[in-house]
Amino acid sequence: MRTTAIASMGVGALAVLVGTGALASGSAAPRSQADTHGTLHVIEHAVTDRVHDMGKKGDSAGDLLTFHNPVFGPRNANEVGKDQGTCVRIAPGLGTWECAWTTFTRNGHISVQGPFNDNHDTVLAITGGTGDWRSVRGTMILKSRAQGTQFDFIFRWIL
Repeated sequence: MRTTAIASMGVGALAVLVGTGALASGSAAPRSQADTHGTLHVIEHAVTDRVHDMGKKGDSAGDLLTFHNPVFGPRNANEVGKDQGTCVRIAPGLGTWECAWTTFTRNGHISVQGPFNDNHDTVLAITGGTGDWRSVRGTMILKSRAQGTQFDFIFRWIL
């Protein structure tokens, strides 16, 4: 739902570390100086998105989007975590929202904050994490797929 594309901003932080190879060793913690850069790609399924009409009737500034969705690995086959968060509608005519959410994995969680747009990809800031993700700082690219019912979350960081 999420107004077509506001689909689940859930930040899928988990399963397939592309770049560091950390999952192959069973840990996402850096093993050497070369492991200080990383990429994690997960796919959120926007199945619980709900827009709460808080402003004028219909799509208007101040509306609240809430969600708590499953997150899948990069092949979109196995569930690897969940997310939860909120977005506030800023400018309906421009398709903008301001969001904050957390993606939970078996090894910790990653939190993000930033813009979402109904009409194009956006980049959010990684604001923190716990467990294996406690030192991660960087960005998350959010891309709509499947007509806004699924989203790619591509986390990129430098430790």
